[in-house]
Amino acid sequence: MFQALHSRCDGLSRRSVLEIGSLGFLGFSLAQWQRLKAASTSADTSCIFVWLDGGPSHLETFDLKPEAPIEVRGTFQAIPSKVPGVHVCEHLPRIARLMDKVTLIRTLTSEIGEHDQAGHYWNTGYRPTPAVSYPSFGSVVSKAKGTGAALPPYVAVPSPRPYMGPGYLPGSYSPFTVGGDPSRPDYKVRDLDLPVGFTEERLRSRQSMLARIDSFERALQDHPKAKDRDSYFEQAYRLVTSPQAKAAFDLAKEKPETRKRYGHYRLGQSCLLARRLIEAGARFVSVVDTGWDTHTQIAYNLTYGFPGKLPGLDQAYSALIEDLSERGLLKKTLVVLMGEFGRTPKVNPSGGRDHWPRANSMLLAGGGVLGGQVIGRTDHNGELPAEDPVTPQDLARTLYTLLGVDPDQTFKTPDGRPIKLVDGGNFVRKAVSG
Repeated sequence: MFQALHSRCDGLSRRSVLEIGSLGFLGFSLAQWQRLKAASTSADTSCIFVWLDGGPSHLETFDLKPEAPIEVRGTFQAIPSKVPGVHVCEHLPRIARLMDKVTLIRTLTSEIGEHDQAGHYWNTGYRPTPAVSYPSFGSVVSKAKGTGAALPPYVAVPSPRPYMGPGYLPGSYSPFTVGGDPSRPDYKVRDLDLPVGFTEERLRSRQSMLARIDSFERALQDHPKAKDRDSYFEQAYRLVTSPQAKAAFDLAKEKPETRKRYGHYRLGQSCLLARRLIEAGARFVSVVDTGWDTHTQIAYNLTYGFPGKLPGLDQAYSALIEDLSERGLLKKTLVVLMGEFGRTPKVNPSGGRDHWPRANSMLLAGGGVLGGQVIGRTDHNGELPAEDPVTPQDLARTLYTLLGVDPDQTFKTPDGRPIKLVDGGNFVRKAVSG
């Protein structure tokens, strides 16, 4: 029985001197480090994080093994890309043509093979624990960089996974969730308009009243929840009273040919909405695409239907990269494409592949990343990294650095416990230095 598709900076601080002291270990020259700092801070880099929820198979996407036995290689063929010697799946021809703009990492690796726990690990850089809920990349970027604009700094399209929230940070660093299906003709982002009978004048009056109440509370006690509530209200007020912010969410303002380019389906229009939001000033946009948990009939489940998981990904992702590039936005927008783990090297008796956290692939583009290269290599069967393994801590340190966020800073939990933003991990230098 076939599986359902949708089941799942010149001044140097003491810290800078210490960083430079470790450059030899990371393989950087001082000049390379300064270029990286310039790319990640002066460009004010934002991020579009495309999350393939369910665990996309590396062996059916970006790490095919055509010389392996049939039970390992599966039925898909490898095709050449624009980068000599780099091959991808036959169902990703558009991505193949833009691989010169992309860095492919083939050796993501961890030990966690359960969906939400693995998702938490890769979205935070921390192993999940019942004691502490760690903040996701988007929430950290929202706190570290923020925005004075009306648009929320962190947006989830259409909806975030449970591990994409603020963790121990205040709730005001949660993603604004657009909800629904952006590809529907009647699609409209919720919570962008005032309630019926609620005028802007009345909203300003309520804002003033809330400010007086909170001022009184703070005179008694500097309570985190009062600050959090004030931040929530301020964000909401700016959003519902700003025509420019609301316009950023309106896909109807795009030309029909642009919407067609991305594809009239959920992932395509979600990627288009992400581009509009980044263009309007959002700092971090998560695009979540479900349906990648392929335990049965993997070839069928990745290609069947409209438009099919792989063909849909091919059109949406290629349109996003090309559109950002044509608009001059790619250099200051880091685009990440990944899921929570790969799939087992051998096809199971049901014609699918099961969870496999030991090896997985991802794509990085824009935001200072050097395109046209492959980082890491897995063994003959795609079972384990043979060189250059990349852990969740490595990825977290790399993404934060590229986004101009100090990975060595310390945040505090509500009870005052200090926690490093990233505990360990190495910067994946090949992503920017070649």
